[in-house]
Amino acid sequence: MEKFITHLGVAAPLARSNVNTDDIVPARFLKTIRRTGFADALFANWRYLGDGKAPNPDFELNQPAYAGATVLVAGPNFGCGSSREHAPWALREYGFRCIIAPSLADIFYNNCFNSSILPVVLDASTVEDVLATVTGQEQCRLRIDLPDQTVTMPDGRAFRFDVDGFKKEALLEGLDSIDWTLSRRSEILAYEDRRRREAPWLFVPGEAGQRRVAVAPAS
Repeated sequence: MEKFITHLGVAAPLARSNVNTDDIVPARFLKTIRRTGFADALFANWRYLGDGKAPNPDFELNQPAYAGATVLVAGPNFGCGSSREHAPWALREYGFRCIIAPSLADIFYNNCFNSSILPVVLDASTVEDVLATVTGQEQCRLRIDLPDQTVTMPDGRAFRFDVDGFKKEALLEGLDSIDWTLSRRSEILAYEDRRRREAPWLFVPGEAGQRRVAVAPAS
């Protein structure tokens, strides 16, 4: 997974509240569990006209001012609805590295970290300020600094955000949940060996180099 340390990118506004995961990736596109192939499906119901092919010129991401946007500034409760991981997959494949909003749905927030996206929560008045700055501005760039936990505006103003220490370190190292677990393999094996010595009755020999917890037969 790609690391996130600092990022300077074009910001696009999406000043809508309660954007749910079906708005982000409509259910008709959920035909695979691979992480790729969803960029064209992102915001499909808003991004395209009725035929599903022609771009809707009124939709924010289709406007030239926001071409190549990698920072999305959204309204409250972004990512609500179902827990589908396809939503952050689509956002990341489209090119977004950071989502800024007054609030994000909990499951979506956590899924972002596993897709190399930094979700940033700022207070509502600050997000309104950022939206006002970004909206209508040609290629307006924001700088996001994860080590310092700041979002810096074009005029130099910086806003600090909070982030869980564990999630921060994992994203700085480019580790999703599976990568992080595998990085602790030696510690896991040491724990299993210790538990085998402490409570050998819980284990039965497995294949070479493996251990299996004994399971009582069904009655």
